[in-house]
Amino acid sequence: MTGFCRCGIMLLMELLRQFFELNRTLVFFLYGLVFFVMGLAIALQSRRHSRLEMARGLGWLGAFGLAHGLHEWGVIFIPIQAAYLDTAVISFLLVLQVILLVLSFSFLFQFGAEMLRERWLRLVLAPWIVTVIWGLWFVMPGLTFQQSFDAWHHQSSTWARYLIGFPASLLAAYGLRYQAERHIKPLGLTHIYRTLQLAGASLLAYALLGGLIVIGGDFFPASWLNEANFVTWFGVPAPVFRSLTGLVLALAIIRALDVFDLEVDGLIEQMEMEQYLMAERQRIGRELHDGALQQVYSAGLLMEAARGKLKEDTPALSAVEVAVAGQRLDNAITALNEAIASLRAYMGELQPIPSPVTVIEGLRQQVTDPGLNALMKVVLKLDLPETTSFTPIQTSHVLAIVNEALSNAARHAQAHRVTLQAVQKDGQFQLTIEDNGRGLQNQSGGHGLRNMRDRARMLGGSLTVTSEPDKGTAVYLAIPLETK
Repeated sequence: MTGFCRCGIMLLMELLRQFFELNRTLVFFLYGLVFFVMGLAIALQSRRHSRLEMARGLGWLGAFGLAHGLHEWGVIFIPIQAAYLDTAVISFLLVLQVILLVLSFSFLFQFGAEMLRERWLRLVLAPWIVTVIWGLWFVMPGLTFQQSFDAWHHQSSTWARYLIGFPASLLAAYGLRYQAERHIKPLGLTHIYRTLQLAGASLLAYALLGGLIVIGGDFFPASWLNEANFVTWFGVPAPVFRSLTGLVLALAIIRALDVFDLEVDGLIEQMEMEQYLMAERQRIGRELHDGALQQVYSAGLLMEAARGKLKEDTPALSAVEVAVAGQRLDNAITALNEAIASLRAYMGELQPIPSPVTVIEGLRQQVTDPGLNALMKVVLKLDLPETTSFTPIQTSHVLAIVNEALSNAARHAQAHRVTLQAVQKDGQFQLTIEDNGRGLQNQSGGHGLRNMRDRARMLGGSLTVTSEPDKGTAVYLAIPLETK
């Protein structure tokens, strides 16, 4: 029975070996594809303005994916071209393939070093030192002293995996784990944290499969730990397992890129909160001025009138009673005056800091903000004379309306393009902000729209908002032009 089972396992392994041998082209195509897709996904993800430490080195991982995918596709396409091109051209392509392999591992090495930059700063030099050492031995000297080009190609690829690929994969795996523990876990992003752990585990597996499993050689460990023996042991070629680890790595990294979307959402929420707090400060200031301050001021006037009346009625009261009542009224008047002064001071602190820039400068600064342009394209059309003048407070209100409208377009409308047009016409400053987003779900509610309308009223103007589902939103502000 044991012998029968052993024969069955050997037969199955032989069938697997034959299957993958017949489909070798497909295996290497998929192998290259998963890495190339990972690199492309990273390249398309905007991380330029991220404050996460991981964003700094993620581009190196993308470069690794692109270069490594091209290298593996070379295994398919170079033999096909050999039937049509000269031997010299094919040799050049094979050299280029080895260089792509080395560069891909160097990029992975640099990614790991960047992930650990804050811990070991000098580590960022290690990838290029190792790459230079490989190049000094295998580029010109290797080509010169090797007996044949095939031997050079074999040796250079093998040592690229040993010297660069293996340590690069280990370092990258540890770097991802370090970033996950240090920066992602404290944010409470459990799914991103686990995804990065999975990516690190796949890099550990790739360190073995891509860094130590090489074409057989006459030296240890290549003489024992090689692709031929791997097929004998498992019945499946090493590139199949590399493809699987690459697929896991690609899916994990693509999933982890959500952290940058979450970061952008957090920044937008912060912008909205700042706008809301500013509006609340102004509301409290207005209520203090129109309510509490006026009431206290009125009470003070009444007490002063009572103090004057007390002097007129002095004969009806004893001197002691007049002195005591007068002193009490004087104390109350003093307390009310101090309360008025305190209320006025609080109101001053609640007022927004006047804008130090002109409206034109402020509009240009807002539409060129890197964080905003990372989310959508903003087009500014100005038809204003440079002499257009607003008071600092007016400028602050106008720019706050623009900021709120752009924030709504990015977060709620999910717009990809916004056109901001400012003109001077018929004695008015007219501002139009149009986006191509999905429109407002609730045109009457929300603090943002109320704040914008309140600001427009304080400017003596009007604000109109029109929106249609999936056709965008238009905000129109018109205020009279006044000189300082």
